[in-house]
Amino acid sequence: MQDYDEATAFLGSWGFYQKRIFIFLCIGTIPSGYMSLSMVFLADTPQHHCRLSNSSNDTFAEATFGNLSLLLPLAEDEKQVYSKCTRFKHQVQDSFNDSTREIEHCVDGWVYSRDRYISTIVSEWNLVCENNWKGPFTMSVFFVGMTFGAFISGHISDRYGRKSVLFGALLMQIVLSLIQVVSWSWEIFCILYFFIGIGDVSKYVSAFVLGTEILGKVERNAYSTLGICLFYAIGYTILPFFAYYIREWRMLLLALTLPEILYLSFWWLIPESPRWLINKGRVSEAEEIVQDFAKKNGITHVGVIFPITSSRDFTHLNISDDQKYLYGYMDLIKTPNIRNITILSFFVWMIVSIGYFVLNLGIPNMYGDLYLNCLIFAVSEAVAYIVAWWMTVHVPRRVSVSSSMLLAAALLLIVEFIPPSLHILTTALIMIGKTGIAITFAIIFIYSAELYPTVVRNMGIGTCCTASRIGSIFSPYFVYLATYNRMLPFILMGIFIFIAGCFCLLLPETCDCPLPERIYQMQPIKCLCSSATSRSGFNGSQASITQEIQAENNGVLFSPSQMDQNVGLY
Repeated sequence: MQDYDEATAFLGSWGFYQKRIFIFLCIGTIPSGYMSLSMVFLADTPQHHCRLSNSSNDTFAEATFGNLSLLLPLAEDEKQVYSKCTRFKHQVQDSFNDSTREIEHCVDGWVYSRDRYISTIVSEWNLVCENNWKGPFTMSVFFVGMTFGAFISGHISDRYGRKSVLFGALLMQIVLSLIQVVSWSWEIFCILYFFIGIGDVSKYVSAFVLGTEILGKVERNAYSTLGICLFYAIGYTILPFFAYYIREWRMLLLALTLPEILYLSFWWLIPESPRWLINKGRVSEAEEIVQDFAKKNGITHVGVIFPITSSRDFTHLNISDDQKYLYGYMDLIKTPNIRNITILSFFVWMIVSIGYFVLNLGIPNMYGDLYLNCLIFAVSEAVAYIVAWWMTVHVPRRVSVSSSMLLAAALLLIVEFIPPSLHILTTALIMIGKTGIAITFAIIFIYSAELYPTVVRNMGIGTCCTASRIGSIFSPYFVYLATYNRMLPFILMGIFIFIAGCFCLLLPETCDCPLPERIYQMQPIKCLCSSATSRSGFNGSQASITQEIQAENNGVLFSPSQMDQNVGLY
């Protein structure tokens, strides 16, 4: 029997319903673009120094005192830079030998420059000096939340539906962000930020999988690159404009959160995934949704699209109740083929994430204005996604992913040989390398979605996102290595990205292949010297297929023809 793509081929490409779903789902990813990177401004550290004992206000001393050398010692590790964490215990107005003066920590607190910000969470809760670890830790808390969310959201979405998780996560993120605006302590801010991270990644992954399963093959390519990724870059581009005009962190966070409330109204405009409904036996609901799609596209007299018209009929098709199987995360490693794909995907996603965030976290250290640099990075990311869309149309998946990673690796390794005086060239190469990583990030989503079958697709994507978030947690430690050697982070990232790019060539090709519905329909791992992957979705010997079917069904054996009758009716 025909599969879902064949059954719905009559809907055509880029009809009214496809355009509507495309736009509605993409709009929802705009906030993810600025919320996940907003801490670049919310947690930035303004210029500061100890509050001086003879100062009666909180004005930054450079605007009040003419000779700071009488009031503050020089930093131990830098020349002509005044200490941010110590002061002279006895502050006098007459100059004498500083070596004889006693130094103390900032016992009266700190004062902060307001040249760039009115306030950040750093100046709000004094996250400086001995507490300077709390600023980076705050971002790590968000990434830990995203890691946890990526892990659990896939299982919840596969069991309860893509749409429910999408809007449930959105609502949770909105409520917690509004509470975070009035946070009364750094600890409360971090706790809320952890759960906001869960909501952010759950919303993004569910929207991606929902669009991948609803849209056809042509729209799916555009949705995964020009769509969801490009709209993410649009959100990233909006961030520096918000931050430039709103310099107080609470008001900035409120301004970034309020637009998300409007997206809740899309609940009545975005349907559930028909693919997921069919796999849950709710075939009549899927039939109703696709019939509505046909009506909106101006197609009449469609007839019955799916031969099974009710979940009751579905659950009684040659499969007894004791043979029904609930899929879980262990199914991602149950058969040798899916296990190999999962391991390779886990490693590649982790390395891509580390590379992406290592390069983005370096924005504040670049020459020039912070807001302009952020805007340039955002625009370059948008360009990367346009290139990624072109590659998904004209270049095979594994070649696209591997080539962009190998390009980024080569440029990061070349940076080591650039003279320090040519910092503009170094920045340009890093920018191009970051573009290559962004291209990989765009394509790898659709690539992984095409690798995994419908029954575990959201769990597969969720596991890959978990690997990605684990990588993002470790990325600050790679940046920290620059304190020992400025080029060391680029050398390590170049090596790891090169290895991951080579591993991508081992993954099967999925371009122009039908989406697999069951585990045994997945394309097999291919070595570089092996023959081209079959487009049928059924590969290998009859014996190996039978073994995979038996393993997938927990020891209950069905022949491929029986499985086709049970799950391939649509």
